[in-house]
Amino acid sequence: MQAKWIALSAAAMISAAAAADGPPPNPIQVDPDGTVHVPAMTIPVSEYLSPEGKAYLAEHLNVIRRPEMLLQPDGVPPFLAGYLKRQQELFPVDRQETSIGGVHAYVYTPKGGVAPKNAKRVLINLHGGGFHECWPGCAQLESIPLAALSGTKVVTLDYRQGPKYEFPAASEDVAAAYKELLKTYKPENIGIYGCSAGGMLTGMSLAWFQSHGLPRPGAAGIFCAGLRMSAGFGGDANYISMPAGEGNMPFPPPKPGAPRSALGYFAHADINDPLVSPAVSQDVLAKFPPTLMITATRGFELSSAVYTHSRLVKAGVDADLHVYEGLFHGFFYNPDVPESRDAYDVMVKFFDRHLGR
Repeated sequence: MQAKWIALSAAAMISAAAAADGPPPNPIQVDPDGTVHVPAMTIPVSEYLSPEGKAYLAEHLNVIRRPEMLLQPDGVPPFLAGYLKRQQELFPVDRQETSIGGVHAYVYTPKGGVAPKNAKRVLINLHGGGFHECWPGCAQLESIPLAALSGTKVVTLDYRQGPKYEFPAASEDVAAAYKELLKTYKPENIGIYGCSAGGMLTGMSLAWFQSHGLPRPGAAGIFCAGLRMSAGFGGDANYISMPAGEGNMPFPPPKPGAPRSALGYFAHADINDPLVSPAVSQDVLAKFPPTLMITATRGFELSSAVYTHSRLVKAGVDADLHVYEGLFHGFFYNPDVPESRDAYDVMVKFFDRHLGR
């Protein structure tokens, strides 16, 4: 008993001495306007990732920093080529080159044919690539899994991109193809989706359809993106998720009141135009169909996606948001990661639940 009392007394004296010296200085500085200055720190891989996901993140962070892995003379960046080959092995589909409404396109159908319940349904894919690249690579990576796993025809559009073309060329192309598909499919049986620039273009196209009197499609998927134009995708994620997910420094902050985007495709567009940034208008968002949003905690689009989802919900839209822990922008291109398979499953079930309803 005496020994226990001595130990407690010693602990109390140590605690009192520490209190007298004061707490260690906080290395984080906060400006009056709320800007936070964080010193260099280490960000470990999330313990919530699957083993495959952990290996995938490490691979991505080490490969994405090599400039030669980003070149794409054939429209397929080398760092994505292996994932595309693996998708083609796992998800057998047939591909047909065609033109829809005057827009060059590929049509993907499951190798065993379209499922009977989907005979009157079609999905439109709008590929990623920053509005200036990744055709056909990203288009293939986004179309092949959904066509095979859902048993649905997927039409992926080779929409016009910068710097040769500028806004609203891509929106016009999507509308032209959509009008052509409306000759065969009811609008409620058409789904439209895309990742990154394609996710942005999905929202922009929905706004464009409204402004040009076209009927609303049955459902939309905005993946790896949000609908508010900024530096990169903007928000906290630009400074937190970008370094952790891409191993690169953040996009520079936008100049106050800057009405233009750094992307060449939007060189002469007003980023506050609802046809460019639909999330600036609650009236535009209120007319959106059921919308699925998919992002990740290390995706530099995270803030924009979360913000867009909150605005959709506020506008009364049936909107789902799925945020995958520890992964990065466009993570589901790799089909061998459990988290990617979970994302495919979410996409397939979402469109099945909403198309034709």
